[in-house]
Amino acid sequence: MRTFARRFLIIWGGLFFILVVAPQRKLTAQDSTRADGAIRFATFNTSFSKDQAGAMLAALETGIDEQMQRVAEIIQIVRPDVILLNEFDYDPQGTGADWFRKNYLQKSQNGRAPIEFAHQFSAPVNTGLLSDQDLNRDGKIELPDDGFGFGRHPGHYGMLVLSRFPIDRGSTRTFQRFLWKDMPESAWPLDPRTGTHYYNDDVRNVFRLSSKSHWDVVIDMPGQRVHFLVSHPTPPVFDGPEDRNGARNHDEIRLWADFIGGRGDYLYDDQGRSGGLSDSALFVIAGDQNADPVDGDSRARAILQLLDHPRVFDPLPRSPGGRQQADRQGGANARHRGDPAFDTGDFNDRGPGNLRIDYVLPCRELRVSGSGVFWPMADHPEFELVSASDHRLVWCDVIFSGDGPER
Repeated sequence: MRTFARRFLIIWGGLFFILVVAPQRKLTAQDSTRADGAIRFATFNTSFSKDQAGAMLAALETGIDEQMQRVAEIIQIVRPDVILLNEFDYDPQGTGADWFRKNYLQKSQNGRAPIEFAHQFSAPVNTGLLSDQDLNRDGKIELPDDGFGFGRHPGHYGMLVLSRFPIDRGSTRTFQRFLWKDMPESAWPLDPRTGTHYYNDDVRNVFRLSSKSHWDVVIDMPGQRVHFLVSHPTPPVFDGPEDRNGARNHDEIRLWADFIGGRGDYLYDDQGRSGGLSDSALFVIAGDQNADPVDGDSRARAILQLLDHPRVFDPLPRSPGGRQQADRQGGANARHRGDPAFDTGDFNDRGPGNLRIDYVLPCRELRVSGSGVFWPMADHPEFELVSASDHRLVWCDVIFSGDGPER
């Protein structure tokens, strides 16, 4: 009951902010008008990843893959300035990113204006990298279950950041190889039969916390710089009563909470630097966090580590289509406690149902002028586009000092 009351107050607080502090006409998936000078940050789980290595690249090269065309059209409609793409297979040469930009984003999709991103960032991920341990305890060491992150080939379920602004690669940090055991008071799963650690010492000594990676991508804005903190924690399912994936999901989210909250002294990155973010640094957290505030299978406070964080502002992006689809689909959605207007994923209605799991969360020092989820109503011409992914693009507009980019 206390949790419900807290979320209820936060929701009404968010509405008060939109109506009183930043008055403007209500934003919907079809109305993504932005304030003058606002910079739009977005996240989108594209569902591009393929089980066969190289298959995603082959589709990107053609320029005519229907799913990719629809994802590109959504991006051309919303027109973010900085965007994280989840489930975009990593390749060391960056060929996939180049082809997606050239063959899809920079070409008009269904009459939309092309969009260009001059800068991109990608890096290795843990998915599809085979460990030397039997992580799922089935007596074999093989992909996908015994990878540092679940994946069928190296780079599977990777990430990509596209930006219209320069990226400071020298200041950017990645945490792919950070070990879970080095997080103080971590949520290591316990064997329910014995009450001892589910993973033995050999596993704990090599187990990486990030199922993909955590990136602090430093983006240079006019007169400002912002830390774009991106990740894609593991789903808190596909495990047993030990809840090993739920525990990992919780601590992957906790990494950012500690990083921005003055509790990140223990963290070390792949570049050999230690510590978290300074109190004065501006940031935007983005990604498919695989955790809903009140519904689904994640641990009770997993995403609340960010939503209730004193440095984080939750803009509560919403759509007209989320509530409509929850009503039409029924099933698990009818039992949910959360408002489906905030949903960002359309999942099996006999299982988890639709959930809010994708987030763009700016720091409180930034002024939010708008936000939304691209999920049109069923009778809207753009509704057919959402079939491209089981996730929806989420965006948030923030205002920095200095001039915004030309559009």
